[in-house]
Amino acid sequence: MAERPYKLYSDSTADLSEEILRDMDVSIVKLTFEMNGKNYADGEISMEAFYKKLREGAVSKTAQIGPSTYEEAFEKEILAGFDVLYLGFSSGLSGSYNSSCIARDNLLEKYPDAKIICIDSLCASTGEGLLLYKADEKKKSGMDIDNLAKWLEATKLHLCHVFTVDDLKFLRRGGRVSATAAFAGTLLGIKPLLHVDNDGHLIPLGKVRGRKHSLEKLVDMMQERVGGWENPVVMICHGDAREDAEYVEKLVKERFGKQTDVRLCYTGTVIGSHSGPGTIALFFMGEER
Repeated sequence: MAERPYKLYSDSTADLSEEILRDMDVSIVKLTFEMNGKNYADGEISMEAFYKKLREGAVSKTAQIGPSTYEEAFEKEILAGFDVLYLGFSSGLSGSYNSSCIARDNLLEKYPDAKIICIDSLCASTGEGLLLYKADEKKKSGMDIDNLAKWLEATKLHLCHVFTVDDLKFLRRGGRVSATAAFAGTLLGIKPLLHVDNDGHLIPLGKVRGRKHSLEKLVDMMQERVGGWENPVVMICHGDAREDAEYVEKLVKERFGKQTDVRLCYTGTVIGSHSGPGTIALFFMGEER
């Protein structure tokens, strides 16, 4: 029996720009958020407007994707003759991946000849996006669904995320730092450095004084982690702080070669609800997270 073609799926938390997504053959399932009592789908409001509202004091609450949303999306592909490979937002940060597994199990009872593979990326934001970007390249080169799933499982923990935030109150609201630390950090100009660990959780790594120093430290951490991995494409996402993102881009090119293709993206509304304006994150392949 001939292998069925397959579709590559992921979530809007992959935080890839429209420009990048235009050149990719992927389908994106959108998470939602609530701001000032109004519900939005991820991407429904402009990034500039979203971050302006956050700076003005608006509180944004996010929600995971329910099984029925995945079921509807995946079933459409099965009925059209496709299998599905879904790369999900880290289970360490959201229940969306678990929802996708429920949808998969429901559909496979109904369509036992179909193939639906759900991968927990253990990645977040444009880290998930960079892994998706690489998966899309593999698919376009002819890799079949089973081998791509194996490649993703073998590679995902080499997708490194290092980031810093400009205002600790958003991490405090999400329980990532204490109220006392947030207050003291704001007074002293302390900037935390964080990463996503092997369980897909956000973990503080340390802190430095001053914004510029925190941006430079991201590139130092990349150098510490990269090992023998090549990084023809590196991605940076920012919470409406393009100048700072461009400064990190300049440092990456100085350190790793001007030929490095550095892609800048906004930190999307769902991730940005928790990290806040001014977040800068750097994503690359390395020996370990």
